[in-house]
Amino acid sequence: MSETATLEKGKKKESVGEFIQHTREEMSRVSFPSSDEVRKTTIIVIIGVIFFAIFLYLVDMSWGYVLEGITWLFNQLIGA
Repeated sequence: MSETATLEKGKKKESVGEFIQHTREEMSRVSFPSSDEVRKTTIIVIIGVIFFAIFLYLVDMSWGYVLEGITWLFNQLIGA
């Protein structure tokens, strides 16, 4: 925090034109993915989401059966 405060105190406020110029310079350094890369990563994400949705569904169903079995066993033991 002290570094940021020190840097901001010694720094002159930049004008809107300087801000736009610096923004354009930064944007020229940015590399954007190709449409093929975007398509491939989108497919990977969709497959991952489907996989984990199925996995979590199966885990949830398994825990449901386990808890139902424990409840049944407990009811048999206490005679309810």
